[in-house]
Amino acid sequence: MDTTRIARQFAEQMVEHRNRLAGKAEDAQRAHAALDATHKLLVEHHGGHKTAAGTASAQWSGKTADGFDKRAHRVTRSLGATGSAAAAGATIVASTAQALDGGHGAVVRLLDEYTTRAARTLDAGLAVTGAGQRAAIIKAVGEVADLVRAYTGESAKQLAAVKTQMTDAAKKLKALEKSVEHDGYADPKAKHRTTPAATGKPAADRKPDRGSTKAGGKGQEITGIARSQLGYREGAGNANKYGPSAAWCSSFATWAWRKAGVDIPLLPFTGDVYRWGQQHGTAYGKDSLDQARPGDVLLFGTGPQSPSTSTHIGIVEKVEGNTVTTIEGNSGDQVARRTHTLSSSTFYGGVHPR
Repeated sequence: MDTTRIARQFAEQMVEHRNRLAGKAEDAQRAHAALDATHKLLVEHHGGHKTAAGTASAQWSGKTADGFDKRAHRVTRSLGATGSAAAAGATIVASTAQALDGGHGAVVRLLDEYTTRAARTLDAGLAVTGAGQRAAIIKAVGEVADLVRAYTGESAKQLAAVKTQMTDAAKKLKALEKSVEHDGYADPKAKHRTTPAATGKPAADRKPDRGSTKAGGKGQEITGIARSQLGYREGAGNANKYGPSAAWCSSFATWAWRKAGVDIPLLPFTGDVYRWGQQHGTAYGKDSLDQARPGDVLLFGTGPQSPSTSTHIGIVEKVEGNTVTTIEGNSGDQVARRTHTLSSSTFYGGVHPR
């Protein structure tokens, strides 16, 4: 009997804490890199604009010279303010990323420590033979339940502490918006939308075409990325390059989407992918599986409630009638191509990328 696996099944909430922190830590690291790059670029533009404007002003006389000089100074000030805000934002996000990484590491350690102790307790109970075996096993299960409560409480404290820091960081970042002028370089309130001639609706408001089973541009990009990973195998203890060292089918699917430019967090739990789709209006249920098309993900199981009901995920490669071909991470401990009947007895729903 694999007592380590049984111990982990008791710790479902701790595993969820670990996975949530892992996904948010990667997002924070990406945001920090983007803000840092923006700051450096704006500093470069600020210096270049100031020098160029000063040279032009020194050689320009006439009625329009004063107007040009005022506009040039205004743009220089705007670039400076935006660059400073980007630098401050990068510092705030770096601190948050560090907290997330620390919280994730702490929960990983708690989970490993709990698993070792719980497995040892179960082994001791199973080692008892004879008339006292049943009582020993019941006692061991009770002790493991106590361990789960204690360790889950500690992991919840780690999650709460990180949430508090994230809330504080969000307030600080919001305050930075007020220091950024509408300068055309970084305006957080600007809406850049185009209006398609055929519909007259903003591009961001259009609903995806859910009827076609042919791959669009985004679907082709996603399936191409997924195919490039075929044959990849995990390391010891579920170690993989897509996310946490745990069941990684969902980490792989969201990794592929992110590589293709889909704005989705790294989500190690399959049910969270479906909930993300519900929040963004791109999810469909078991009665609408005919909407599946290349680049989508399909969710295995009966619903998104927990790992016992949302069991697996695959990226749709192609749909032919009632047969779907998927590319799946953590399928036989590797990235593999599988074929399934497109049936509600297998899938509880799917999600289109955005």
